Amino acid sequence: MFKIVILASTKGTDLQAIIDEMKAGKMPGIELAAVISNKKNCYALKRASEQGYKTIFVDPKDKTREEFDEELAKIIEENEADLIVLVGYMRILTPEFVRKFKNKIINVHPALLPKFSGKDFFGSNVHEAVLAAGEKETGMTIHYIDEGVDTGEIIIQKKCPVAPDDTPETLKEKVQELEKKWYPEIIRNIANSSDI
Repeated sequence: MFKIVILASTKGTDLQAIIDEMKAGKMPGIELAAVISNKKNCYALKRASEQGYKTIFVDPKDKTREEFDEELAKIIEENEADLIVLVGYMRILTPEFVRKFKNKIINVHPALLPKFSGKDFFGSNVHEAVLAAGEKETGMTIHYIDEGVDTGEIIIQKKCPVAPDDTPETLKEKVQELEKKWYPEIIRNIANSSDI
């Protein structure tokens, strides 16, 4: 069984897409071992818990980034994760953590990297920046995590047009549709890959 652990801090829209595919039998041999969050009341935890998945809250209070990631790494190892999937995870992982799980952490970014990348580009900030720059297209990037921010090896990019009347909200919807379609697909591909 190929086990994934999902790290989430927000609503978990992409998490739901992954769960839906699992429940539909479209991810054979893949198990969602746990959903872990640094936010006690984030909707992703509630969403996973209500659907029968194991959820874990790791309290960041009074911990350095290194201490937090050390505790996180221990939990991930206890759950025997083959792949760590970031879904709206609002923390930058420490270099030690990334090295420990080299080529085993993936993220989805709501823009076409390397454009609109870095620590200030997340959520609505990205879509606002895309519109402000007058871009004709945007999209999403699924990539491996390395020690930089949004600098890891790109696995796949999918595009959508930016319409003249698009708002940050409508762009978010378009991009999330791409994420929901392709994130489960990439997890399947990695699970089925002989490289893992």
